[in-house]
Amino acid sequence: MRTKKKKLRRRIILVAFELILLLVLAAVLFIVVKLSKIQKNDINMDQVPVNEGISEESQEIMSGYRTIALFGLDNRSTGKLSTGRSDVIMLASINDDTHEVKLLSVYRDSYLDTGGGVFEKCNAAYAKGGPEQAISMLNTNLDLAISDYVTVDFGALVECIDLLGGIEMTITDDEAILMLGYIEEINKITGGRSECPPSGGTYTLDGVQATAYARIRYGGGDDYRRTERQRAVLSAMVEKAQHSDLKTINRLIDQVFGDIQTSFSNADLLSLAANMFHYSIGETGGFPFEKNTKRYEKEGDVVVPCDLSSNVTQLHAFLYGDTDYVPSDTVQQNSTAIVQKTGFSKGDGF
Repeated sequence: MRTKKKKLRRRIILVAFELILLLVLAAVLFIVVKLSKIQKNDINMDQVPVNEGISEESQEIMSGYRTIALFGLDNRSTGKLSTGRSDVIMLASINDDTHEVKLLSVYRDSYLDTGGGVFEKCNAAYAKGGPEQAISMLNTNLDLAISDYVTVDFGALVECIDLLGGIEMTITDDEAILMLGYIEEINKITGGRSECPPSGGTYTLDGVQATAYARIRYGGGDDYRRTERQRAVLSAMVEKAQHSDLKTINRLIDQVFGDIQTSFSNADLLSLAANMFHYSIGETGGFPFEKNTKRYEKEGDVVVPCDLSSNVTQLHAFLYGDTDYVPSDTVQQNSTAIVQKTGFSKGDGF
């Protein structure tokens, strides 16, 4: 009798173990299927240089953070994420210990070396060589060691915000007026029917409205204020996602992941997702910190760092807390070239 009971107990334990194993495998399969929706692009690191001459101390400080390049393309929802001018260029620095995320917008009109000693608006790098050249441009000019990126277009942004149920934003009267043209354009592209807020105030903006708000450029602070709006929208989206239920997150994955391209492997994405609810958005800012503007007949208005070397020192202090950072020879050479080409040097910025 005891032998039969022991056999029965063992059989129950074995069946329970098999069920747990099947559930785990099913969960893993579910996650892998979801992640497979994202467009993967393994970056050829041979084409993405990192400047020599960065001190071992600074390299060690940077190794405690994960730095990701975020690109937003204005491709009119074509689904092509490997080409196009990057309307949004943002750096996300994630502290591995505290999970604090700092966001730094790189002004798209910043006058930098986009490759091969060609100085122009930095958003041209993505159009010329895709994410590899865009990341190379960031690494070369800013003494960074980025190897991972995420790219979306505005169609994905609209869809994501709608699935989250909108985001709460406070807008001014001027911003409400300026949003109108953008809303009409995005409605035509997406087939939306969003209306413009009648005046300034606090609203729950839908995807079209929030994207229009993030795209305001002329009037209301030009590109500097525009990048502030972009960071505010991204921060609001992260906060809303962190408080969303699993059903909403699942819908986001199903409908938006296909409009994202990234260099992250599934393992990397799982690692990031596991900490999603622990991340907190910290300080945000724009680069260059000290800047001026210059107009060229061909380029139009460009944003000039005053100068690049001192701005890169400030960047490392902002992203990594490295207040004693000394720029590499490459950055200092680029800094000298920009001074010679524009006539603006350290102290000429605002």
